[in-house]
Amino acid sequence: MSEEQDALSELVEATATEFGVPGAAVGVWVDGREVYGCHGVTSVENPLPVDQDTLFVLGSVTKSFTATALMRLVAEGRVELDAPVRRYVPELVLPDGRAAAEITVLQLLNHTAGLDWRMGVDTGEGDDALAAYVAKMSEVALIAPPGARASYSQVGYNLAGRIIESVTGRTYETAVASLLFEPLGLSNTSFAINDVMTRRFAVGHNVGEDGTPTIARQWKDSRGNNPGGGGASSVADMLRWARFHLGDGHAQDGTRVLPAEVLRQMQERTVELRGSTLGDAFGICWFLRDVDGVRTVGHGGSANGQFTELQIVPEHDFAVVAMSNAGPVGGLAFNQAAVRWALEHYLGVVDRDPEPLPWDEERAVEVVGTYANDLMTLTIATEGAGLTIACAIKPEIREASDTELPPDLPPAGLGLLPGDDDAYIITGAGLKGQRGFFARDESGVITGADLAGRLFKRVPMTSK
Repeated sequence: MSEEQDALSELVEATATEFGVPGAAVGVWVDGREVYGCHGVTSVENPLPVDQDTLFVLGSVTKSFTATALMRLVAEGRVELDAPVRRYVPELVLPDGRAAAEITVLQLLNHTAGLDWRMGVDTGEGDDALAAYVAKMSEVALIAPPGARASYSQVGYNLAGRIIESVTGRTYETAVASLLFEPLGLSNTSFAINDVMTRRFAVGHNVGEDGTPTIARQWKDSRGNNPGGGGASSVADMLRWARFHLGDGHAQDGTRVLPAEVLRQMQERTVELRGSTLGDAFGICWFLRDVDGVRTVGHGGSANGQFTELQIVPEHDFAVVAMSNAGPVGGLAFNQAAVRWALEHYLGVVDRDPEPLPWDEERAVEVVGTYANDLMTLTIATEGAGLTIACAIKPEIREASDTELPPDLPPAGLGLLPGDDDAYIITGAGLKGQRGFFARDESGVITGADLAGRLFKRVPMTSK
């Protein structure tokens, strides 16, 4: 084993142990070579060693497949980015008829369509799952007019997947396999549980009441959510995927998959982001962020007890992928630590969280309250000379679900950040390092909280 291999393997083992992660895999592309570090087991109940070919649920990193497949259709002249979505999905109905007619393909891909984060629906596992999902969108109110703001949306990407189905005449999964997986040699990447179960795969874990990892019983989301978060892959395949996006549009065997200029277009800023962990801007799908003066391009993803992080640095022909099978208290922290270590160890690029301001009671009182979207609530409260934030799935969503959902997160510290944009950072527990900002109306009253690109509207206080 080389010194570089030893260093990465030691980092992965030490960090996974520190954060209580049962199994993890990290891959790095640097100086024209691949380096891997793997540790732990696929499952605490049925353990197998994690290796570079072990499949993890990708969560939202899947969106990069959806966007790239659509961009291949754009390059072939079969889809236009500025065209209305209804050109390709004429059955689209929203409560706001004008918005349904105006939303463009690009607005889906850069999260500016005004669509909410998620829909809590399961439309089955049949080939009509996406069509049925889109039909349910008739019940989903917009959070903003199309093009008015960036707001991260699983709903938008599932609708983008339906465009792929309509244009190709194939299911989303078959079309993406043909457009991307097969020509790129991503033979260990799939959406189908029947494909995954014949290989070595990681099971998600959440922390039980006694503090030990317990199996997450829902392995992946429903089929209607595949375009936004339903892929599964290995660290080796994901490093190959990253190398493709660092390249000139050819597969490793020389097959032309996309023009180089289309790959570069995906990495150009389309809309700025404010106070977000996701980055400084959205490209086409990608989160764009300057780290220590260096431009990075990436995407993260979460599933029930699993996390994936992919980051590339184009000017250094560098990529790092981190995958872990633990919930946010351990998995998110592991991935962040592994990616930051790789950036500093290989490139000398240091990624640090901003320092929050000292306690300011007047500002703190202003933000205290409950904020909610369709699925979750944020509760911000004071505790001594400090603020806390608690993140929870709504009780009615838990009651209505017939599958296990991730546990709620305990309250964690929240610090307000310098500047006049009402930004904040979470300083502890499972979401440590996550950033957001508070939104105000024209009169200056706080009306919402944005966390990691997702809008939570303030819940009015009820009088007793």
